[in-house]
Amino acid sequence: MNSNRKEYIYDLNPASFLVENLKLLPKGKVLDLAMGEGRNALYLAGQGYAVEGVDRSPEAVKKALQLAKERRLKIKAEVGDLEKDYFLVADYYDLIICFNYLQRSLIPQIRAGLKMGGFVLYETYTIDQQRFGHPRNPDFLLLHEELLRLFAGFRVVLYHEGLVEDRKYLAGLIAQKI
Repeated sequence: MNSNRKEYIYDLNPASFLVENLKLLPKGKVLDLAMGEGRNALYLAGQGYAVEGVDRSPEAVKKALQLAKERRLKIKAEVGDLEKDYFLVADYYDLIICFNYLQRSLIPQIRAGLKMGGFVLYETYTIDQQRFGHPRNPDFLLLHEELLRLFAGFRVVLYHEGLVEDRKYLAGLIAQKI
């Protein structure tokens, strides 16, 4: 498989929120939830992190593993349905990341899956995104300041909410389990 751009649904570049704030994140074991084709997992692997990723799409996981092979990077990636049969190991990860995916029922597992002192980096769409279209379903959109409430009790290192890129209303959080 050639890593030609048109074979990939999403941008192959890592999320800017991750790249711009890498210096705030601890090294160690990382879990990339709803990793898609692996853009963020691959970036972190290239920075020396021990990366695991999960996505429900077998095609996306296959592409992530192929890209890792082509780039001579090591990641562990598996197919798993976060809504049904995938469960995070408690007190295991130094960092858990999640981009453009919201499953509120998963938040307690994220909180539990982090080691004490571990970090979460989370960025996804807010309810204001409805004015631009996809996603529109409120089940997949954060309410205003909801991300802060979901990680109440964590030490907030960085937070943003609002129009981040052209036609993208996002909320992003970096927080430490204390």
